[in-house]
Parts: sequence; C-alpha cells; structure tokens
Amino acid sequence: MRESDPGVVLGLHRSRYERHLLTGALDLGIRAIDTSFNYLGFRAHEVLAKVAGDVLGQFRLATKVGYFPAAGRSAHSLAPGRLRTAIEQTNRDLGRTPDLVFLHNPEDSLHGEPAHARETLANACNALQEATAEGLCRAWGVASWKPSLLLTTVDLTAPRPSVLMTRAGLLVGSETLDASDALAGIWGIRDANRWGMSPFGGNATDQVWTEFDPRIFLEEPPNQLSRLQAAFRAAYSLPKVSTVAVGSDNLAHLRELLEALRYEVDTDKVLDYRGLLRGRGVAT
Repeated sequence: MRESDPGVVLGLHRSRYERHLLTGALDLGIRAIDTSFNYLGFRAHEVLAKVAGDVLGQFRLATKVGYFPAAGRSAHSLAPGRLRTAIEQTNRDLGRTPDLVFLHNPEDSLHGEPAHARETLANACNALQEATAEGLCRAWGVASWKPSLLLTTVDLTAPRPSVLMTRAGLLVGSETLDASDALAGIWGIRDANRWGMSPFGGNATDQVWTEFDPRIFLEEPPNQLSRLQAAFRAAYSLPKVSTVAVGSDNLAHLRELLEALRYEVDTDKVLDYRGLLRGRGVAT
C-alpha cells in the first residue's frame, strides 16, 4: 500500500464542463485541472470560469497554448506574439492567473531545416519564460504528443520548461517512452515534474482492456481491482511520472481510479515490458 498517492489532474478535453463534476472532484481530493486555449471551440476558459465560479480558485489550473482559430478550424503556431496574446486572453477569460501554461504540441510547428526548427522552439520558450516573469502564469512547461520530434530541436541556451507532459500508459510505444525520458534528461526535469496524459490511449472502453489483464504489473495483484484501475496505476511508470491527467464526467469512475493509487507497481515487470517493446520495435 502507498503512504501517499501520486497526483491526479482532472483533464477537461472532452468534459461537459459541469459544476457538479468540479465540486465532486474536490470532494475526492482532486485539486488540479488541465484544460487548453483551444478546447470547447476556443471557449473552454470562458465557460470554465462561468461554470466553476467560486470553486475555481480551489484548483491548481494548468492550460495550454499553441492552437488558434483559423477559418472554422484550428491552426498551430509558435509565433511569440500569438502565444503572448493567447496567455493574456487566458487570464481575462479565467479571471485569474493560470498556475501552469504548457506549449501545446510544439512539434506541430517544427518543420523544415533543423536550425530553423531550433530557433522557432527557442523563441517560443522565450515567450513563455517572459510571460512567467511578468506574472501572466506562475510556471510554464511543454506538453507533447510526439516528443521524439522534439529531440533534435532543443536549444540548450534557451529557457527550459519546468514541467513536461507526454503520453503515458501501457498503449504508449517504445519510441515515445524513450523520447519522453530523453527530453526530461535534456531539460533536467525531475520525475516530480513529469506529467502523463491519455492513460487509456484515448479510449477507456477499448477492447484491449477486456482481453489483456494489466494487474500483472502490480505487486501482489489485488483481485478486487479492475483491469482499468490497474492500467491507470501502471501509467505512472510508463514513463515515470508523478502526475496523470485523466478525463471523465463520471465521478464514480474517478473514485475507482483514485483507489488504485494505493497499490505499488512491480518495477521489474515494467522494465521487462519496456524491453519487449524495444525488441519488437513498437512505436505507436
């Protein structure tokens, strides 16, 4: 059993943004929210502030910038001016300063020559660093869906993020897991400041969770835990993260996931699993 639980962040990517979910999350002990400038048709911050009202201040609030409205769709940009404007609007729409702002999937704008990509990422990092210094956010980080695409674009002379968020869980491929570890090493980000996302591969009802039993990754696998609970617990070790963002409009589901955090992961089995992934060249 664990003496203290890893962190859980309520992800609002597909949430209905209902007040009862937020108050229920607080009752469960969840004290952090993860949202984004582009969620809910670029209205997430405005709606969240309206729905949450007085309880919003009880959460640590993380958000992301990088996607912008463009002719009925979204377009990605790392232009420093656009990032700055988005963070300023985020403050206005939320009615408060976000605790953490992520560069959202910066790899989506890092094309062309490596030197140009490095400069583009460095300029974006400078913009987030300046926003933090000026009090527009309390800290900044990088959230990357494909961290392997960032490995050759990091300029070590540029400001470094304090938090790194990448995919986590049993359905993450070896390339992504290794790249997440490599990026954390390059930026000097400790495990305590590493976040995971999408612990069920985006679908908690996928058939894989009925055909495969993740309880084998727990020490002395408890029969009372469901396969989904075990998969969630294992996500904290694939890769090694201290916090996982998970989205659900079902408070009972969130409660079950929190219960799973009392159990320890079998580190040796996780290492064996990662070795198998590398051997098979799995890079989902």
